[in-house]
Amino acid sequence: MPQINKADQKIRSITLWGVAVNIGLSIIKIIAGSLVYSVGLLADGIHSLSDLITDIAVLVSSRAARRPPDENHQYGHGKFETFGSIIIGIVLIIVGVGIGWSAIKALILQQENYPGVSVVIVASISVIAKEMLFRATRNVAIETHSTSLYANAWHHRSDALSSLAVILGGVGSLFGFGFSDHIAGLFVGVMIVAVAIKILNEGLMELSEHSLDSETITIIQSILEEYDGVNHWHKLRTRKIGAELFVDVHIHVNPMLTVEESHGMTKEIEHLIQTKIKMPVNTLIHVEPFSYR
Repeated sequence: MPQINKADQKIRSITLWGVAVNIGLSIIKIIAGSLVYSVGLLADGIHSLSDLITDIAVLVSSRAARRPPDENHQYGHGKFETFGSIIIGIVLIIVGVGIGWSAIKALILQQENYPGVSVVIVASISVIAKEMLFRATRNVAIETHSTSLYANAWHHRSDALSSLAVILGGVGSLFGFGFSDHIAGLFVGVMIVAVAIKILNEGLMELSEHSLDSETITIIQSILEEYDGVNHWHKLRTRKIGAELFVDVHIHVNPMLTVEESHGMTKEIEHLIQTKIKMPVNTLIHVEPFSYR
């Protein structure tokens, strides 16, 4: 329990920092974008505002996911993390499509815009702030193995990249290209949707009980192959539930081993797997007698 509480505290702390940064950036971008009629900066402001929704999703889902197993949820509540990341992906798609459509309409209507140097200044501040927030959030997500927090980190990165697009649009308008601001807004929308699809795909794969990545499976297989005493193994099954991995496998051992000796082997294999994989792993090993015939 202390480790869970510590992880919750770290997730909550970095997410609340994100809330504060997003509120500040949203206000600055939306006000500045409205004053200079910048479609790109307004779109970027709405993007920052959408971060608040995903911040709330992280706070709720991560807290729910880290509740201990109970009678009705014997594998824990890790799927709440997955639901949180899927919610983030859906929100991003809605925001990205809306921003992109607004930019397309402005381009169709041939609405030129010259927002001025203020757009470049505000967007530059956003790039620095959101990139720093992305790095800090990603580090905590990796440390706590939080799926929803990792998705939110990439939401911060997408905001930084969209602000970079706004900078390019603002610079283009300073050189007399009146459509660069709208093109920047369209680029922001496309970028947000691309990130959302990636997040949604990973979440849906986890919900569908997809096996672990090939690198992790290779590590497990090499441990089984190299362990002295395992004559053969089969029926290796893996899956991920929130911040935890689950591994099931059958091993064939010398039929003359005692129950205690066989149990000792399984404990050693479990320890090796946990040592090589830097995430919490729940390993279930079924022991079978090896036939020499």
